[in-house]
Amino acid sequence: MTTPAPAPTGRRERKKAATRQALADAALNLFLARGYDQVTLHEIAEAADVSTTTLLKHFPSKEALVFDEDADQEAALVAAVHDRSPGTTIPQALCAHVKHVRLRAADSDPRYTDFFNLVTATPALSDYAHRMWMRHQAALAHAITHDAGLPPGDPRSAALARFALETSALAHRSENPELAVDAAFELLEHGWNATAALRPGTGHSSPAGLDPL
Repeated sequence: MTTPAPAPTGRRERKKAATRQALADAALNLFLARGYDQVTLHEIAEAADVSTTTLLKHFPSKEALVFDEDADQEAALVAAVHDRSPGTTIPQALCAHVKHVRLRAADSDPRYTDFFNLVTATPALSDYAHRMWMRHQAALAHAITHDAGLPPGDPRSAALARFALETSALAHRSENPELAVDAAFELLEHGWNATAALRPGTGHSSPAGLDPL
């Protein structure tokens, strides 16, 4: 979901930022009112009182009008690893971050529930959002490698980054998204052998809310 950027200082930068925000707001309003596939770029440009050419200078595609948080998302993922509290493992930090960002409460923005439903019901937007999110894999893997003191290119960092990011899609396909994220990171934290040990008769209990496997 496109969010207002910090106010730029120069007049030219302020004008560009205002035009960009007006386009994003117009697009979201039209998409929510009529559906993504029923709205054209020309209609969005007209609603924001600019030309289609101007729109395309700010947003390279129709999908991009809906999502404008790419750089912020990557920085936040890296910070979740580097700035985590003492005693918090990397999987624990990423689990909390995924739940906070990807499963954030609807009251963070009055329109968020409608926005989420729009994305979920529109394959073009769902696919675009997932591709954007997964583009952060390399940066996240680098952060994990650096923080854990592993050699450059260590495949374990790449695997953890990949699977941590994929938990978002898993959650959105689940009837209980938060439980799905917890279960996925429980597996990433402890591995399959530890998970298998939770079966009945082993003397161990299941994680809260999870049925034994």
